[in-house]
Amino acid sequence: MKVELLAPDAAPALDRTRPSDPSDAASFARALDALGAIFDGANRAEDAFAAGAGSLQEAIYERARADVALSIASAAAQRGAQALQSILNMQI
Repeated sequence: MKVELLAPDAAPALDRTRPSDPSDAASFARALDALGAIFDGANRAEDAFAAGAGSLQEAIYERARADVALSIASAAAQRGAQALQSILNMQI
């Protein structure tokens, strides 16, 4: 049996959709910072309502927004863990 290497016909295109910082760690840190900002906003809205400076509607909206963000983050983490587990269970 003879194995031949596959050579592409064209050079791979550069991915221009990625942020300017190619580090995945930096992207992950930015995502965690954004999630933290959502939680901080919810806490500020609740504290403002408790102090009589904010509305109940705003406090409920910000808390619901934080709950959705937490659900999305936990689902993403679970999917990532499942994918990693599948890779680690592969036989080589």
